[in-house]
Amino acid sequence: MEEEKPRTFFSRWFQSTSGSTPSSGESSCPMKRGDKSLNPQNLMPDDDRQKPFPGQKRPLSTYRVKSDIPKGEFTPNHQKDGENTDAEDNTWWYPSEQQFYSALKRKGMEANEEDMKVVVAIHNHVNDTAWEKILEYEKLHCDECEAPKLLKFKGRPKELSPKATFRSWLGYTRPFDRHDWTVDRCGKEVRYVIDFYNGQPKPGSEVPTLFMDVRPALDSIDAVVDRVRRMFD
Repeated sequence: MEEEKPRTFFSRWFQSTSGSTPSSGESSCPMKRGDKSLNPQNLMPDDDRQKPFPGQKRPLSTYRVKSDIPKGEFTPNHQKDGENTDAEDNTWWYPSEQQFYSALKRKGMEANEEDMKVVVAIHNHVNDTAWEKILEYEKLHCDECEAPKLLKFKGRPKELSPKATFRSWLGYTRPFDRHDWTVDRCGKEVRYVIDFYNGQPKPGSEVPTLFMDVRPALDSIDAVVDRVRRMFD
């Protein structure tokens, strides 16, 4: 049995919503593939109306920030609700403090209401950075698609990517989370893998840092070529 690793700041708050962290027995996480209340595109609940979670001690903000990440044609229900909508609805909405808190509680994770403002802000920044890293690869295909969009995403925290597996064989630390993001490259679906690692604090600082390894999945020859090209940029 693999020894359980100590939880760090980022692994505590940012494991994928589709993952689960019960200490023993069958997963108590409601966010399962077989749960009909989840949207199959991203394993997020379609019936989330931003209600307080049972046992919640104080109200949390339901305000949602609109990201700069372009959204594909598919719009899950959790992207439609709330008062922060517009006619165009062409980019993804980030979760509110209430939604983030409820998602953590559904996973069986410890969550404090007073932490949510900072946690959600960090979550949004992490996703913005991930998209920027994806665009570094998508720029290699600007001649065929000038405006790629994020079509869907999925958390796979319990599944090591081939690269992370190989690195672990060499003694390197395993990522605490993994996301697969599918990009719509003007009609062509391209999958990206994002491995999340705890970074080393800067000298003289105890502020936690995060490292993301973002790259196209090796699903095609084009992806292999892109990864080689980026190595020499």
